[in-house]
Amino acid sequence: MTQVKLIILGLLCPVFFLHGEELKTEHLTLTEAIRIAQLQSVDAAVALNELKVAYWEYRTHQADQLPEVNFGGTIPAYNSTFSKYQQSDGSYTYIRNNSLGITGGVSIDQNIALTGGKISLKSGLDLNRQLGHGAFNEFMSSPIGITITQPIMGVNIQKWNRKIQPVRYQEAKAHYIERVEGVTLSAISGFFNLLLAQENLKIAQQNLENAIKLHEIALAKRKIGQISESELMQLNLSALQAKGKVTEAQSVRNARMFQLRSFLGLGEQTEIEPMIPESLPSFRMDYQEVLDKAQENNSFAKNILRRQLEADYAVATAKGNRRSINLYASFGYSGTDQRFSSVYNNLQNSKIVEVGVSIPLLDWGKRKGKVKVAESNREVILSKTRQEQMNFNQDIFLLVENFNNQAGQLSIASQASAIAQKRYKTAIETFMIGKINILDLNDAQKSKDEAVQKEIEELYLYWNYYYNIRSITLFDFLSKSTLDAEFEKIVRN
Repeated sequence: MTQVKLIILGLLCPVFFLHGEELKTEHLTLTEAIRIAQLQSVDAAVALNELKVAYWEYRTHQADQLPEVNFGGTIPAYNSTFSKYQQSDGSYTYIRNNSLGITGGVSIDQNIALTGGKISLKSGLDLNRQLGHGAFNEFMSSPIGITITQPIMGVNIQKWNRKIQPVRYQEAKAHYIERVEGVTLSAISGFFNLLLAQENLKIAQQNLENAIKLHEIALAKRKIGQISESELMQLNLSALQAKGKVTEAQSVRNARMFQLRSFLGLGEQTEIEPMIPESLPSFRMDYQEVLDKAQENNSFAKNILRRQLEADYAVATAKGNRRSINLYASFGYSGTDQRFSSVYNNLQNSKIVEVGVSIPLLDWGKRKGKVKVAESNREVILSKTRQEQMNFNQDIFLLVENFNNQAGQLSIASQASAIAQKRYKTAIETFMIGKINILDLNDAQKSKDEAVQKEIEELYLYWNYYYNIRSITLFDFLSKSTLDAEFEKIVRN
């Protein structure tokens, strides 16, 4: 085995063995890395749990609009106490209360979204048994009763919730898809970091092999006096430096691979070999189309709408709190008897109507001040959202411009890389016949290395710009389809 092969094998040994076990090599494409990240990464799991929180909050809001059936009661309530009692002559005495009570009732409650009130249909039965000497039972029935609670001038919470909660849930769904697309961007970054590290390692290994070969040739040339001692020492130094760069490149590649494995949730025994992806089909994006898709799908637009609605709600609440008028009405029937069989006979009407009023006569402008604060906060939010919208539009414009220009940048980088590699190969051949010096050779090598790295970086930017636009618009411009998900299925798994 040649010296070159022994050196390279020694440098690669840490890659093939980890704790004495052989690694399993997996050729990974960019598409596969994205798919694995969306399924297995921690960031994807966090996004899913945030979606579940928003889903159940929205389900709770929906449930508030439906009738609610409740049962309440005490089974039993035992009472054995002394109570103060005023007699007919004005004096006081204490009497013993010794009783056992059992109560139970069923109610159907319904919020009224139109008015913000609440209506309840109730039915109940109470038993009170007097214990001790002469014990007896007393029943009271309430077979049917209707209760209405209605704020007259206060804020209608139900109405505002019906405006805000659907927008909040739509925002959460869009945010979930954006988080998944954010996972995609992280996967792309990790993939290209490893790909660049892998290419740097290949470059370093090739440079080492070339440096050793050139040094061996230089030794022979020195013996016949074709090169100087200084040039020989420079080639020897280049070979030593190339060994160090291989070791450094190997360490960087191992670190990048560990990071990508960790992000994708792969085992430590998996050796990832990223495959260089092709560029996307050549096409240009239109700024106005991208902006329209972003306004339609992105959580940003829904976030602005929600914040504006919440600001309006805060103002309405502050105005409603300046005075309070509430209506409480209860209508029904009730009956009492010492026998259960007769408690539902001879029912009597039962009615309660109350109108509660709370109007401050002098509060030194406190409630008015709260209204002004809420209105000022609303103006602040409107100003902020206008500025945020301008920044949002500007970011989209720059992304579209960068993407449209990136195809040209990638093409230039690819051509430059091909030329630089061809030049380096020619430089080696020319150096071997003594037509160029070591400085020209080193310059050709440096240009070749930088050109290869530049091509990988430009390819990364091309994919990164595209997926950034996709994550903002939640729209796939290749398939011409909106990014969506089966949210009901996702949150229930």
